[in-house]
Amino acid sequence: MKKYLTFNEVRNVLEEEPYKYELRDVAEPNLFREIYPYAEVPRIPFNHRYIGIDMPDEIWITDTTFRDGQQSRTPYTARQMVRIFNFLHELGGPKGLVRQTEFFAYSKKDQEAIYKCMEQGVEFPEVTTWIRATKKDFELVRNLGVRETGILVSCSDYHIFKKLNMTRRQAFDHYVSVVAEVIETGLVPRCHFEDITRADFYGFVIPLVSRLLELGEQAGMKVKIRLCDTLGMGVPYPGVVMPRSVPGLITGMKHFSSAESEQLEWHGHNDFSKAVVNASAAWLYGASSVNCSLLGIGERTGNVPLEAMVFEYASLRGTFDGMAPQVVTEIARYYETEIGHEIPRMTPFVGAQFNETRAGIHADGLLKDEEIYNIFDTKTLLGRPVSVAITETSGLSGLAYWFNSYYNRTESDKISKADPLIAYLKEWVDSEYAGGRQTSISSAELDALMQKFKEN
Repeated sequence: MKKYLTFNEVRNVLEEEPYKYELRDVAEPNLFREIYPYAEVPRIPFNHRYIGIDMPDEIWITDTTFRDGQQSRTPYTARQMVRIFNFLHELGGPKGLVRQTEFFAYSKKDQEAIYKCMEQGVEFPEVTTWIRATKKDFELVRNLGVRETGILVSCSDYHIFKKLNMTRRQAFDHYVSVVAEVIETGLVPRCHFEDITRADFYGFVIPLVSRLLELGEQAGMKVKIRLCDTLGMGVPYPGVVMPRSVPGLITGMKHFSSAESEQLEWHGHNDFSKAVVNASAAWLYGASSVNCSLLGIGERTGNVPLEAMVFEYASLRGTFDGMAPQVVTEIARYYETEIGHEIPRMTPFVGAQFNETRAGIHADGLLKDEEIYNIFDTKTLLGRPVSVAITETSGLSGLAYWFNSYYNRTESDKISKADPLIAYLKEWVDSEYAGGRQTSISSAELDALMQKFKEN
């Protein structure tokens, strides 16, 4: 007699035995046109099925700077990749919270970088690779010395029917055969379920996940599943219809397959400005790992910014757990000065003006107590003291704050906005804008004015 109820020893309740989903082969692709009409903005329908938060005991970050992060910029040199790799190691701290980083393995330069990074002799981040689900690609990585490789497993009908020109059954069998071969050689497969937010979750994704995990279990290996929100269609809100629901996708993976939290990884894009909140939702609802790239550099609008998830981790856990956030500032400086990458100035945590104020009334608040208008102690956590930009609206307060900050004045020797020196500076600033100036005034200009004032 079939057993329909089982006792969950974690939640201590009787539960209905999960339904085992089988592959649903279809003649025509399911493109979810009611959600993705294409000629219109994608829709976010709700079904009001609410899921409880189920954050894992351990969560961490993985990196795709050298893989997805290289798909939208000039490729890094091997030397640059080694330096960035070491930054990731420093940032991740002694617990290795930046757990892995992945590389392409197609070019000699990428292979050189892989070897050089492995030669650094550090445990974290672990060097991994990425391949398409082909035997030719597999031959590239089997002898590199890595322990794990990513494998592209495109799972939406958009990709299966339109890109691969396969049926679901053909794609299913193809993926299973390649992953089985990877397992046979002892490499851990990290299966990248591309375009999962437009895929038939119960008719294709879950049956394939279950089969791949079964292959791993038979070999005594934990196959990993990466949920790839390829077009940034995921939504973190509760009660959203599948397959757009991030909580639903993560919870469904754990409930309808044998996947454990440490086997689940979220990989998101920022097309609808939801990359960070979707990654946070993935953590909250049961995935241990979120995949990111430094500065969010990646395909189209980019990936989840790794530095943002460092601070999200601390926000959710109440601690950095040994991560070194000051390294974020070093990374940003390296990108701009050594790599030549221009970071948008307002970018959180890394932009040149992310903690800079322009309004005089804000500067007045900063002068009284910087905590009024600064997000946290950026000087301590990032080595980035709050700053002000001098414009026509800065006023006496803005100039006083600039002076004390620029010349590193302590509490005992700060000057106030009533100081004659500040009045002198403001008179010059006002004359500049009265003359038609449109740009902000640089610290170099003000410093030169200060030298002139001292001479007189």
